[in-house]
Amino acid sequence: MERMIVFCMLLFCSSAVLTASPYDTVKYKQILKTIEHLNSTVKDKGAELVHTPENPVDGCRSMAVACFQKGVLKLQPENSQVNSTFTRTVKILRKFTFREPGKQCESSCESYEKKTPREFLKSFAKLMKEV
Repeated sequence: MERMIVFCMLLFCSSAVLTASPYDTVKYKQILKTIEHLNSTVKDKGAELVHTPENPVDGCRSMAVACFQKGVLKLQPENSQVNSTFTRTVKILRKFTFREPGKQCESSCESYEKKTPREFLKSFAKLMKEV
C-alpha cells in the first residue's frame, strides 16, 4: 500500500513539472512571433541605432531582455499606415516578463554595441530562441 501511495505521489509531481514547461514554451513562441511581426514594420533606414545585447552569459539573460525592452521604445514605425499595429506590438513586448535566477550582471545596456533596428530585433529573436 505504501508503494502505491509513493508511486501516485511521484506520478503527480512529475505531471506537475511537465505541465509548467509547455506554458513557458508557448509564451516564448508568441513573443518570438511578435518580434518577427515588429521586424516587418520597423523603420530601418535613417533610424536611430540601438544598444544590442549579444550572447549574454547564463544568469544575465534577464538583464539582456530588459535592455531589449528599453531598446524597443526607441524603435519607430516604417510609415504612418502601420503605426497602430506597431504601437500594439511594442506594448506587448514591454509587458513581457522574464525572470532568470542567477547572479547580478555588472554590465549596463549602454555597454553593448549600437546596431540598426532590424539587427537589434534579430538579436532579440535569437535570445528568445535560446530561452
